[in-house]
Amino acid sequence: MKIYNTLTRQKEEFVPIEEGKVRMYVCGPTVYNLIHIGNARPMIVFDTFRRYLEYKGYDVNYVSNFTDVDDKIIKKAMEEGVDASEISTRYIAECKKDMESMQVLPATRHPLATEEIGGMIEMISALIEKGYAYAAADGTVYYRTSRFADYGKLSHKNLEDLQAGHRDIKVTGELKEEPFDFVLWKPKKEGEPFWESPWGQGRPGWHIECSVMSKKYLGETIDIHAGGEDLIFPHHENEIAQSEAASGREFARYWMHNGFLNIDNQKMSKSLGNFFTVREISEKYDLQVLRFFMLSAHYRSPLNFSAQLMESAKNGLERIITAAEALKRFSDARKAAGEMTDEEQKLYQASEAYQKKFESAMEDDCNTADAVSAVFELVKFINTNASADNSSQFLQKLHDRLALLCGVLGIVTEKEEEMLDSFIEQLIQERQEARKQKDFARADQIRDELAAKGIVLKDTREGVAWKRA
Repeated sequence: MKIYNTLTRQKEEFVPIEEGKVRMYVCGPTVYNLIHIGNARPMIVFDTFRRYLEYKGYDVNYVSNFTDVDDKIIKKAMEEGVDASEISTRYIAECKKDMESMQVLPATRHPLATEEIGGMIEMISALIEKGYAYAAADGTVYYRTSRFADYGKLSHKNLEDLQAGHRDIKVTGELKEEPFDFVLWKPKKEGEPFWESPWGQGRPGWHIECSVMSKKYLGETIDIHAGGEDLIFPHHENEIAQSEAASGREFARYWMHNGFLNIDNQKMSKSLGNFFTVREISEKYDLQVLRFFMLSAHYRSPLNFSAQLMESAKNGLERIITAAEALKRFSDARKAAGEMTDEEQKLYQASEAYQKKFESAMEDDCNTADAVSAVFELVKFINTNASADNSSQFLQKLHDRLALLCGVLGIVTEKEEEMLDSFIEQLIQERQEARKQKDFARADQIRDELAAKGIVLKDTREGVAWKRA
């Protein structure tokens, strides 16, 4: 299996540190609002790669954090007049709902930054002792980038050139030695959450959080570190500097980064009005469609999101599900039960070529676009060669092969039974009653339950309108 390693800028044969086991860390979201579709891409892409590793028999320790203390979280908390922890707890729960709807498997562990402060203080103290960090007079602790000889090796940026181009940007009153020294610990401000430390009351910088959580749950050297390409510099670059200076060992052997997501060929931005949350997309599409769309391009390529491309993904997904349903229907109405005939055995053996093609695509730097093409070829084979005249064993084996490959992609081939209209109306009525009683938590719970079943609600002056997505 080959992986494109951002560190070396080439595809490399994947060889895990420990045979049969993979230690993988994926940077998770900062939880101050509902996740957007840009957040969804690394979640889906690296979940799919994890699924393939498990398909290949690896025991994968997959860690993905939640950044639950951050300037944006604090700002949101102040706007609402609540504790920052209330904001982060709320949006972690909402994020997990969206992840489940996108068929993103729970990580082996989802550590929270606020629960690992002790480890961060320990690592910062070790960096100060080794001369890689220094405490300023105001209680800020900075990392001394010039002390780390390999700084810039991931982003392929030359520190001397960076510093030369930014020597004039030093803010008056700032106590750092060089412009590219970055914050490990920051002193508290009025109304902000804080923790006690040797440098005074404060909170950690963003970069140190992932270094500490990765070390605690995966060890000092891990197999794969992954995230969006926007994290290469400075976040991942700074993680390497901290971690390797503290441990004296290589931090991560392979670095994987997904490409940017654009909206109608423009960068996603609230100011342009093209900013979409996953929850907003779920009101128009089953999130299986969003997942299938995300896998339709190679993960390192830029991906353009548009209504037209989502419709195309919806149609493609429907072709796969229809083929799976047809195999089940034929099996239920089969005329010839029992074992495969000699001819069916030959056909089934021929279908193995599509599985091998799928595997070849995934082995080539997780090329999900080509893997999806192999699934479509299998679907065409099924549509051509399977009917109610076939044996139950042949139909079942074809179904199992299709479901296996779709399972690696995180695509569910069997739809759940649809809710009866009467039951939907009953739940809507219950939601209306809950809202009258100001039980908004129950009202939201019912809406989410219906959304998970593909039922989209719209509140109008005439009442609540609903439709199936």
